[in-house]
Amino acid sequence: MSLWRTSTSSPHAAQYRRRLRVTDALIVALSVFGVQWFWLGGRAAELVLAPNPNEDAPLTMPYWAVSLALVLVWLLALQLSGSTDEHFTGAGPREYARVARASAVTLATAVFAAYLLRTEIARGYLLIAVPVGTLGLLVGRWLWRQWLVRERRHGRALTRVVLLGTLSSTLEIAGDLGRAHTHGFDVVGIILAHTTDDPQPDRVELLGREVPVFADRMRVVDRMRALDASMVIVSGQQVHDPDWLRKIGWNLDPDAHRLVLAPGMLDISQQRLALRLVAGLPLLHIETPSISRSGRILKRAGDALTAGAGLVLLSPLLLVIGLLVRATDGGPALYRQQRVGRDGRDFTMLKFRSMFVDADERLAALRAARAAHADAGNEVLFKMRDDPRVTPIGKHLRRYSLDELPQLVNVLRGEMSLVGPRPPLRREVAEYAELLHRKFFVKPGITGLWQVSGRSDLSWEESMRIDLYYVENWSLLLDASILLRTVRAVLTGRGAY
Repeated sequence: MSLWRTSTSSPHAAQYRRRLRVTDALIVALSVFGVQWFWLGGRAAELVLAPNPNEDAPLTMPYWAVSLALVLVWLLALQLSGSTDEHFTGAGPREYARVARASAVTLATAVFAAYLLRTEIARGYLLIAVPVGTLGLLVGRWLWRQWLVRERRHGRALTRVVLLGTLSSTLEIAGDLGRAHTHGFDVVGIILAHTTDDPQPDRVELLGREVPVFADRMRVVDRMRALDASMVIVSGQQVHDPDWLRKIGWNLDPDAHRLVLAPGMLDISQQRLALRLVAGLPLLHIETPSISRSGRILKRAGDALTAGAGLVLLSPLLLVIGLLVRATDGGPALYRQQRVGRDGRDFTMLKFRSMFVDADERLAALRAARAAHADAGNEVLFKMRDDPRVTPIGKHLRRYSLDELPQLVNVLRGEMSLVGPRPPLRREVAEYAELLHRKFFVKPGITGLWQVSGRSDLSWEESMRIDLYYVENWSLLLDASILLRTVRAVLTGRGAY
């Protein structure tokens, strides 16, 4: 990787990277010099280089010069780690991981330099400055990411994209890019790779707006310039046409255009992908999804400790909610329901009862009478925004997911996890395709990607795809990310009904 890469991105992406670099520089400088002033008291302290007791005047360096060197090394490490690479900034955990890695390299470099010089650098100064600066960098990146997401929601800071392939493949990719709005891809045109005798539309509707469709794949560059697009995403059989791809790559403007291939494999995290060149042939390595024994042990330990502590700390709240639920209609506080867990085994899931006691008996009649109000995209789950079976207190419990707190007992028993796929009913499992049984590879969770991605607003296909993504790409970092996003999902109450 070169120190300063040639950018082929849009002006707004280059401007965003410059803002990240300026912010990084300010945070690193304030952290290092601020800790120096705090730890050394602002006095003109000096670092003795290669101390020798036989010398009357040993070689020294002022600590402000040490701090300046540390700042420069830190900023260089951030650049060399690719922490401002547009492929990782703005979305996903890899940006944060690269920032943390650069900080660790900076600390290791400082310690190694002190060892080589046989100097006694102030340990407190070094061991406080780097963690404080790292935390500041992560917070700064997060704040800039929130700003970027807000800009993209308002139609700004977007990457204009042209899709090339069959009509079906391009429409599928357009839908995926539309759902991943935080990544900022704006599809502005579709080019059909193959023409047929059947009439083809000249425009299609994507996310509430019309997008032009062209049938001249040999004029990709002209179309991109006309649409002011900076990226072309190739899908379908065209991905396997090396001669055509080579010609397109030669004709693209290296300072303004990017060529991206979509091989068609879905729901694979970046951590499982690696590209290797063999005799000029790019080989895409995809790691087999698995959860190591150590990973299972760490996940189970974290679940048990958190669930146990949660039950103890939340016991007053649990008692109050239980009394309120019983006072509604005199029924039981807890609702017990059979769900399907890991390896397809049934277990009894606990929840605070949010419906009247006769809710199950009223389900069939309600499904027939008010089917038009059910989730139009969900053929299996029955969800209504204004379900008359929900009690007044139950509406508030559902909105803030308080009805799910008793599931901490399920976690403590080992039947569930804090994070995992949604636990299905047995009748739902009967509707599963064979591929969907993969979700039973892990324990179901109190929260998961389903909950932080829209919950009941999702269609059946979307909810199943999200569950499979979690199973295929599990990691402790993914669990931590979901737990943090759960707080926001609970506070907003989106999709909770």
